[in-house]
Amino acid sequence: MGSLLRRSLHLAVSKILRVHKPLALKRLQQTHAALSSINETQQPPSNNVIPIFRNAIRFGDKTALRDLQGDYTYRGLFLSSRQFSNELSDILNGKQQERVAFLLPNDARYIIVQWACWMSGQIAVPLNASSPPSVLNYYLKDSNAKVIITTSEHAPMLECLVKGSDCRLMVFDDALRVLAMKPDGKTANNKSYEKYEYDFGDSEETPLKDEFYNDSNAMFVYTSGTTGVPKGVVMSHRNLQSQMNALITAWKWSEKDIILHTLPLNHVHGIVNVLMCPLYVGARCVMLPKFETSNVWTHLLGINLQNSERCNMFMAVPTIYMKLIQEYEQLFSKNTKMKEYVHTVCSTKIRLMVSGSAPLPKPIFDRWEEITGHRLLERYGMTETGMVLSNPLEGQRIPGTVGTPLPGVHVRITKQEGGNIPEVLAEGSWAGTKVINNRKGPIVGDLQVKGESVFREYWKKPEATGKEFTKDEWFKTGDTAQYDKGVYSILGRSSVDIIKTGGYKVSALQVETAILGHPDIIDCAVVGLPDITWGEKVAAVVVAREGAEIILSQLREFGKKSLPEYAVPTVLKVVDRIPKNSMGKVNKPDLLTAVFPKNQM
Repeated sequence: MGSLLRRSLHLAVSKILRVHKPLALKRLQQTHAALSSINETQQPPSNNVIPIFRNAIRFGDKTALRDLQGDYTYRGLFLSSRQFSNELSDILNGKQQERVAFLLPNDARYIIVQWACWMSGQIAVPLNASSPPSVLNYYLKDSNAKVIITTSEHAPMLECLVKGSDCRLMVFDDALRVLAMKPDGKTANNKSYEKYEYDFGDSEETPLKDEFYNDSNAMFVYTSGTTGVPKGVVMSHRNLQSQMNALITAWKWSEKDIILHTLPLNHVHGIVNVLMCPLYVGARCVMLPKFETSNVWTHLLGINLQNSERCNMFMAVPTIYMKLIQEYEQLFSKNTKMKEYVHTVCSTKIRLMVSGSAPLPKPIFDRWEEITGHRLLERYGMTETGMVLSNPLEGQRIPGTVGTPLPGVHVRITKQEGGNIPEVLAEGSWAGTKVINNRKGPIVGDLQVKGESVFREYWKKPEATGKEFTKDEWFKTGDTAQYDKGVYSILGRSSVDIIKTGGYKVSALQVETAILGHPDIIDCAVVGLPDITWGEKVAAVVVAREGAEIILSQLREFGKKSLPEYAVPTVLKVVDRIPKNSMGKVNKPDLLTAVFPKNQM
């Protein structure tokens, strides 16, 4: 360890000493003691789960993160996390596998607290500030959190929620974030990290042995609640490692990658796909506090950035791509040179753009390709399973499909309403898919998943957990899938997106995609309305382009061009906006109640 890092730490802490002298001095002493004890690097045995903070040992002073405050090294994040893990252990009296909730912004503090939870053997429960107090209160009580960590901004609200409970409120001290920052004089260059010394030490650098992580729980992530009350999905460290390994293999993550992160950090998409994957392989994450179209375009185009600092990966939900397209149309579409510049930069400097968490409408897919030259890679996953299916990194990406199974994941399509051990129609893995009995044509049925990536249980809900698994231990996703011509498609949630009308089964997602092709419609949700004659009627809720008028007869004529007549909507409702959650998903039961009151059905 060179003297430069020690001098930089002294400078960083000197400002804090004026206000928090006792605490900052204690932490500085702890940090120096830690640095002095670090002598060698040793990899954990390959048969053990390697938690992400342990993997960080390999990357030393390389830049791990950039947020609005600056750059952070793997070494800095590791040491600050370890110091905070000691505080957590003291507060929890040395107990392990307690639930530690945290409500933190999208910056280095989130990573430090997440890693600290795992270093001390706790279960991380990430929350989101956009949730109303009543929902946060539900999460805290349901998880039986013993500690809630937040910033001074949210402390008053959370103090009211934990009052009278045994949950302790902690306000995160910014000193640890400052200590994790990149020392002065070392540029944030992926190619330069090899010259720095790595002397993190072995597995004894944190209190728990590697074996602890082989079978312990790591995190609760609550389901989106679009089809029912949110449930705490219990993920183990092995689950998380399996999910990361699948994506690292399929999308060829490397230490040279720099990804732009603008997603919420209380969903698998933002936590695993866009944050943990890069930090697991020694890549870099550029984290924005929230999604803003102008800020994202600035980073995608590398404005005022050196080549070594440009992002080469981006992952988002369809709603984000739609908003980026709208911004592009307003700012760039009438300037030929700017259009050429955007296309050139995106097509040559960015290697991968991914869409997920909600179905990707074909009009967005097509327009994004025109603008950037990228055919978005659409994939499919769930909170309970991590990512399951993915279009290829190299190969044909077909709009409206989600590719094939990821490494380590097994899927099958079964006959719908087939009981606890249903009839299997097709079964697939990374190696390929086998259609049972050589059935011809598209295979449609319930999608089920198996593998180390699949969650353990719903927290404190054994009956709900049991209902979601078959007797032969396959997880029932609740989605209807189709396998045809070598690729899978998701037709929608079996409970809300499969509309049974006049003896036909209609995919609401396919109808939505067709309707979004209409030039005067900018958003759409399709639902089934109860009907005495047909069972259900196909109803479209749409948002019209400003100044446009949409009438049912015209919409039906347009729909018949690409849909069978039984799938064309017979009910139309035009609204100002369609409510969606932070991941771009529509809660269709709530939408039905709001837009179609019972007396109007």
